[in-house]
Amino acid sequence: MDYPSILKIVALAFLAWFIYSRFASIKGLNNLSPDQFQDEIKGNSNHILIDVREPGEVKQGYIPGAVNIPLSQMKHRVGEIQKNDRVYLYCRSGMRSKQAAKILKKNGFNELSHLQGGIMSWKGKLTK
Repeated sequence: MDYPSILKIVALAFLAWFIYSRFASIKGLNNLSPDQFQDEIKGNSNHILIDVREPGEVKQGYIPGAVNIPLSQMKHRVGEIQKNDRVYLYCRSGMRSKQAAKILKKNGFNELSHLQGGIMSWKGKLTK
């Protein structure tokens, strides 16, 4: 096999791994529809609701009661979250909240849920 062929195979393998790592489900993460998400945060008093979007995005509107911990700061702010709380995450489309769940899972959090489709799928009230 020549060098360009090997390089193409390595590049395709990396691309496949990257796509898989971004879209694969996370073990232990509950994917909730907007209705399920709303029911869960209303019915569970021992929880924290985290908006993982950046502050500029949050200004456009957020779910009442949410704490803003941007994904870019999650590793450094994990200590602000109680391990015994059930954690509900959301972002704009659902991708960053899954990444935040991976970080929290690595730090020992087990009760994790996220809003499928992110705030774009949210039908409830927003605060500005």
